[in-house]
Amino acid sequence: MIINFTQHNATTEQIEVGVVDLIPAERRSELLTFVGLPTAVEIHDRAAAVTTEVVNVAEAGTEVMIGGAPFFMGTLEAALKAAGFTPVYAFSERMSVEIVQDDGSVVKTAKFVHKGFVRV
Repeated sequence: MIINFTQHNATTEQIEVGVVDLIPAERRSELLTFVGLPTAVEIHDRAAAVTTEVVNVAEAGTEVMIGGAPFFMGTLEAALKAAGFTPVYAFSERMSVEIVQDDGSVVKTAKFVHKGFVRV
């Protein structure tokens, strides 16, 4: 089991390899979103709050998929590790898809395909 603590719900591919959305997306987003320039105290308090949310749904040793503001991830990694959890980052590849329209024009979109996890 890998606990999802990102602002996005797990993708089908992630769910297939064990990612679970046990913590509501609204709560994850609330803790991962910073409005205004955060202080060091706020960053540490948020990391502690995230860790508490994870402790409430999982046992130590569980992996936690994290993602969000780069300035927050180091502190969050440290807090999760101190509580006995293993932070991981999702790794996906961007696949370009070109679709020819009836009028001959081409619409190009990007699809992100989950390829695994980076354990830190």
